[in-house]
Amino acid sequence: MFDVLIIGGGASGVSCALIIGSALKKPYAEGKRAGIFTHQKASALQDAIFWNAYGVAPGKLGKDLMDESLEQLTSLYPAMEQIHNEKVMSVQGEAGNFTVTTNKNTYKTKAVVMAIGSANTFAIDGLMDHVIPHKKAMPEKNRIQLKNDDHLVAEGIYATGTLAGHRSQLAIAAGSGAAVATDILTLWNNGIPTQYHDSTRVK
Repeated sequence: MFDVLIIGGGASGVSCALIIGSALKKPYAEGKRAGIFTHQKASALQDAIFWNAYGVAPGKLGKDLMDESLEQLTSLYPAMEQIHNEKVMSVQGEAGNFTVTTNKNTYKTKAVVMAIGSANTFAIDGLMDHVIPHKKAMPEKNRIQLKNDDHLVAEGIYATGTLAGHRSQLAIAAGSGAAVATDILTLWNNGIPTQYHDSTRVK
């Protein structure tokens, strides 16, 4: 049983994974199990080049950023389990007891973070009732999102990035994923508002 599974290895998914992964050593996360599905063949990052993204070197290719971010996750936070080359087909169940089925395996998890893109090819069984037209995309692009309230689609199910209804900007997607991560950490910390970051200040 996972405590959270993140579906999607693009900017919002990996951002979420980095924050949760960094906090797995905290007392409130003791014994927690977290993972991320990194199957992301349709990520907008693959064709991107960045000149105006905060903290990203000018001219950075999106495909390189994808590879480097997963390497960072592996190197710094190996407790965040990475599941490669599996496509999620279904999310069924309820908060605390979801079943995530891929083209290869079945997983149990208490919470799910949906961090894939907003293409209208979205076809994950169990979530189709939450699909609505994207509120911030041009109608002719025929994009979709999951209906949500501050990223929460239903109890235990979160959406991030463009799938949550945000515009397609790297900083927005990454921030969205980080926001969901801190919501999950807050739940783990008995509802106490929680975030995790490092500092150069001597403690």
